[in-house]
Amino acid sequence: MASYFDEHDCEPVNPEREARNSMLLELARRVRGAWTWAPGSRSLFNRMDFEDLGLVVDWDHHLPPPAAKAVVETLPRTVISSSQAELKCPVCLLEFEEEETVIEMPCHHLFHSNCILPWLSKTNSCPLCRHELPTDDDTYEEHRRDKARKQQQQHRLENLHGAMYT
Repeated sequence: MASYFDEHDCEPVNPEREARNSMLLELARRVRGAWTWAPGSRSLFNRMDFEDLGLVVDWDHHLPPPAAKAVVETLPRTVISSSQAELKCPVCLLEFEEEETVIEMPCHHLFHSNCILPWLSKTNSCPLCRHELPTDDDTYEEHRRDKARKQQQQHRLENLHGAMYT
C-alpha cells in the first residue's frame, strides 16, 4: 500500500511525524492481522511489537512522567517554625515566613505549594535532589524497578569481586 505522499508525488511537511504515523499504521496492521486475545492476558500486543516500530520510550533520555496525584495529595504539610524562617524555597528563592504552611517532600526539602505542585504535575522528582515519587505510569514504574534491580545486581557483583581479593 503506497503512502499518500507517494501517490501524489510530494514530500511531507514534517517527515518525522509522517514516519511516526507510518509506524502506528504498521502496528495497527499487525494487530488487525493477528487479532488474538486470551483471557487473563494484559495486552493485545507485546513489548516487541512496540520496540520493532521504535515506539518504546527510552526513559533514560526523556523526562519522567508526573508524580501520582494520590501521592502528591498526601505529601505532608509543615508549618514553618521561627528557627526555619530564614530558609528559602529552592524554586522561587523567597524566604519562608514564620507560621507559613509548606509542602515537605520525602527527601525533607521544603517548598511553597505554589512552587512545587506545578513542578510535580510535570515530573515526579524533587527539583533539588531528584528523589523520585511514584507515578501513575505503569511503563515508567516497570523501568524504575528494572533499573533498581540492575543497580542491586551491580552492587552485589562489586561486593563479590571485592570479597575475592580481601
